[in-house]
Amino acid sequence: METLKTDILVVGAGPAGSTAARYAAEKGVNVTLIERRKEVGVPVRCGEFLPCVDEIKGMFPKAIDVEGTFELPNEQKIIETKGIRLVNPKGKVTEISLVGFTINRDKYDKYKAQQAVKAGAELIKECRFDGIKDGIAVTSKGNIKYRIIIGADGPGSRVAKNLGLQKNRNPYPAITGQAKGDFDPYVIMSFGDIAPGAYGWIIPKKGQANVGIGISPKFAKGSLLQYFNLLVKKNNFNIINAPKGKFVPSEGPIGNTVSGNGMVVGDAAGQVISVNGGGIPLALIAGRICGDVAANNIMKLQPLDDYQKIWHTVMFKQLKTAAFNKKLADMFAFNRGEQGIAMCMSILGKRRMGNLIRCKHIFP
Repeated sequence: METLKTDILVVGAGPAGSTAARYAAEKGVNVTLIERRKEVGVPVRCGEFLPCVDEIKGMFPKAIDVEGTFELPNEQKIIETKGIRLVNPKGKVTEISLVGFTINRDKYDKYKAQQAVKAGAELIKECRFDGIKDGIAVTSKGNIKYRIIIGADGPGSRVAKNLGLQKNRNPYPAITGQAKGDFDPYVIMSFGDIAPGAYGWIIPKKGQANVGIGISPKFAKGSLLQYFNLLVKKNNFNIINAPKGKFVPSEGPIGNTVSGNGMVVGDAAGQVISVNGGGIPLALIAGRICGDVAANNIMKLQPLDDYQKIWHTVMFKQLKTAAFNKKLADMFAFNRGEQGIAMCMSILGKRRMGNLIRCKHIFP
C-alpha cells in the first residue's frame, strides 16, 4: 500500500481537529484530517450547549476574531437559553444570567468538518490512528507521512501517548441521554448525592432535553449508570434512547502540549473547564491557534512551541482558576456530603457562583 504524504496530519474530526484543519488549510498548506468513525459526530456524547459570543469574549478576552471562529448558521442553533439554574441538595435554586444556545452535536461536527474540507483539507473517515513509527503515522487505512501531526483525539489521546506527552489525570465518567418533554429555556445543574463529586444536568432542546450526570469515582459509591437511573427516577424523565458515556478531563490542561513535530489540542490537551465540563469553546479557540501555528511552521518556520505560548496567553489562567476552584469544591463541599455542598453554595451566593461558572476567582 502506497504511503500518503501530507504537510499536516490532524487526528480526530471533532471541533478541535476540524478547526485546526480548517485554519491550517486556509493558509494553503496540505492538510489531511482523519476520523476513526464512519460518520463524523456520531454517536453524540455531549450536553450540546454553547455560550453566546459575548460570554466567550468575556471569559477569554484575549482570543482573536471570536465572531469568525464561532460563526454558525442560525439553522444550527436549536434553542436560545436565558441562563443557568444551579440547584443545591435541598432544592434551592440560584439563577445565573448566561445567554447561550443548544445545538445538534452530530450536525455541528459535520458542519465544522465541512468547513475544513471547503478550505482544502482532505477528510478520510473510518481511519483509525494506531501509532507512530519512524516519523510515519500508522493507520487502519495505511501509512501517512507527515511534517506535523496534531492530536485532537480525545482525553485518552493515542497521539499524545506516541508523542510522549502527559495524559489527562483523573478524567471523570459522564453519561447523557435524551428525555422527551417541554423544558424551560435554562440549563439546570444539580449538585449532591445524585452526582457525587460533579453534577447532573438538564439542557433543553425542542421537545426534549439532554439529561445526564458526571461523577467523581473517589466520591461515588455506585456505578455511573446507577446514578443516571437515580436522576431519571427523581425527575420522572421519559428517556427516549440509550444513554451514551464518555470521560471528561477534570484537572485542567496537561503540562506540555508540544513535542517535536507534534501538538495536541482540545480534550487531548485537557483544555476543558473543570467546574462545568465545557470543552467546545476551548476546542475552537485552541484549534484555531494550533492550525495557524502549524501552517506558519510549514510556510515561515514559526516554532511549534508558539502554539503553547499563545494558547497559554489566551486561556491558561482561566483553566487553572477553574481547576483550582474544582479542588476547593472537592475539599470543602463534595468531601462533606450534601450538607457541605448546600452550605458552600449558600456561602458563595449568586455573584460568586456566577464567577465560578465563568472561570473567575471566587474569592475575595
